[in-house]
Amino acid sequence: MAKLRAKSHKPARVPKAAPTLSDRGKGGELHQIASADADTLTTQQGIPVADDQNSLRQGERGPTLLEDFHFREKIFHFDHERIPERVVHARGYAAHGFFELTQPLSDVTRADIFQRKGEKTPAFVRFSTVAGSKGSPDLARDVRGFAVKLYTKEGNWDIVGNNIPVFFIQDAIKFPDLIHSAKPEPDRD
Repeated sequence: MAKLRAKSHKPARVPKAAPTLSDRGKGGELHQIASADADTLTTQQGIPVADDQNSLRQGERGPTLLEDFHFREKIFHFDHERIPERVVHARGYAAHGFFELTQPLSDVTRADIFQRKGEKTPAFVRFSTVAGSKGSPDLARDVRGFAVKLYTKEGNWDIVGNNIPVFFIQDAIKFPDLIHSAKPEPDRD
C-alpha cells in the first residue's frame, strides 16, 4: 500500500528591500514576494498563512487535500461573498465625516457627545430612495430616506428617517406585506 505524504508549505522568501524583477517566488511569481514591513496574512482564527497561492496537495501534482484549512476557508468565503440587494433603500449615496458640537448642551442632555464644545464625532450619513432598486433613476417619485450613524464614545447611535410627515403604517406587522406588494418577485430580478 502506497504511503500518502502531504507537501508542506514553506514561507515565501521575503527580501530585505522592495521586490525587483529578479525577486521571484518558488514558482517564478512576483505576487508571492512581500516587502519586509508588510502585515502578515492570517486566517479568520488568526493563524499566519505562509502561502496564499498554492493549495496543500498529495505529492507534487496530486489532488488538493481537505486538511488544507486555509484553502477551505478561502473557498467558503468566496462562495458566500455575494451580498444580495437590500429589500428597501437599495439605491443610495453616502458620505463619511464628522459631527462637531458648536455649543455644549449639558443643560438638556447627559449624552457625552453633547457635553464639550468643539468635540468631533465620526459620522456616516446615507441618503436613499425607499422603493427603487439599485438601478432605479435618481429622479423617481419615491419616498426619500435619511440615515446617520454617529460613532460616539458611548457606542454607535443610529438615527433614521423618511421625508414624509407621518409614516403610513401604524403596525409594523404590515410592513412586509406593503413591500411585497410594491417590489417585484425575488425570482424575477
